[in-house]
Amino acid sequence: MKKRIITLFAFLLLTIATIVFLAQNHSVSAQGQDKVVPHEILVKFKDGVDPSEVGKAHREIGGTVSHTIPGINVQVVSVTKNVGEAVSAYARDRRVEYAEPNAIAELFEVVPTDNYLTNQWALHNTGQVFDTERNLSGSNDADVDAPEAWGVTQGSGTVYIAILDTGINLTHPDLVGKLAPLRMKDFSGSGLEDQYGHGTHVAGIAAASTNNDVGVAGTGFNSSLMIGKVCSNSGSCPYSWVANGIVWAADNGASVISMSLGGSSKSRTLENAVNYAWNKNAVLVAAAGNSNNPSKTYPGAYTNVIAVTATDANDRKASFSSYGSWVDVAAPGVEVFSTFPNHPFVLENPANNRDQNYGYGSGTSMSTPVVAGVVGLVWSTPLAGNNNAKVRAQVEKTANPVSGTGTYWRWGRVNAHTAVTVNVQ
Repeated sequence: MKKRIITLFAFLLLTIATIVFLAQNHSVSAQGQDKVVPHEILVKFKDGVDPSEVGKAHREIGGTVSHTIPGINVQVVSVTKNVGEAVSAYARDRRVEYAEPNAIAELFEVVPTDNYLTNQWALHNTGQVFDTERNLSGSNDADVDAPEAWGVTQGSGTVYIAILDTGINLTHPDLVGKLAPLRMKDFSGSGLEDQYGHGTHVAGIAAASTNNDVGVAGTGFNSSLMIGKVCSNSGSCPYSWVANGIVWAADNGASVISMSLGGSSKSRTLENAVNYAWNKNAVLVAAAGNSNNPSKTYPGAYTNVIAVTATDANDRKASFSSYGSWVDVAAPGVEVFSTFPNHPFVLENPANNRDQNYGYGSGTSMSTPVVAGVVGLVWSTPLAGNNNAKVRAQVEKTANPVSGTGTYWRWGRVNAHTAVTVNVQ
């Protein structure tokens, strides 16, 4: 009788554990549905696996290859099973190196409550009122000293800054002269034109046409723009599109890859793409995120990426910025003035108080292209040594140790002038 009671008790414990396990897994799956591409995963087969075996594995598990990300040989696979089941099935296969969901990154912009060089305090801050309508001002020299840097170098048209984002306004007068027709590619299937507005704003910060009596100045001055549309017209950015964009940019001569986006999920595919581009001598810059906590964001948190958080016009950490020991530098990211599409766009809706052509934007999305522009300037100097590690060191080690350095980020708030003049080792 006692043995029977013990057996029954053990059975009940097993049943309860099973119910809890199933409930937990159901909950995780439900929470993650809006953060991954449904019925699509990323699969990397082990090196040396015969193509016939690869095909056999797909037939056995029920996956169909949509396309392969070149350079890193990761397959984007359509599956009929739910993502979790499909990932598990592939991961158990001895021929597979890894399998993971095709997670979705989001754009890091904080929409302001309201909607030209005096407006751009991020580049040159004298404490001026940069928005007279809202009487916004800052503190003297809480900027990246761009005019001082431009006195040393105005960059080079042979330095390409790849903007991986929502596309670009192809007819904007402050951008059209900076676009390289053979260095633009759409990975979203929705066309290069920016219907969302984010990519156009980011591109202008990095490298709008400068000293042309029109609109705004770009941090990278003469740097050229490459455009990779890796986000949809609603601002959704599947990791596969982002990875494709990183590899494409590296293969097509990008000196800088700017990514004002990120996701909370780690991805070996995304990391492989980052490492591929780094090994191609590109400097990668990515947003730290707008969560106001130390949680890591990817690709920003990867070793071969400069993670950027945001500061305001008084050199304080932006209230929304993610932070932590994994964040490398800070840069202006609050009320940053730049280009917007010259046609209706998603972020223009009345609640956002945005104007066509030009306007303010806030977020680590804005601080990221400031750093990308500074990287572009460094690449045009002898200090670069044609070496991405040296360029990165120039940007990070010459940053100003403003308040928050060592706590919220490692190196400081970037300074374009010291980056192009002080030779670090």
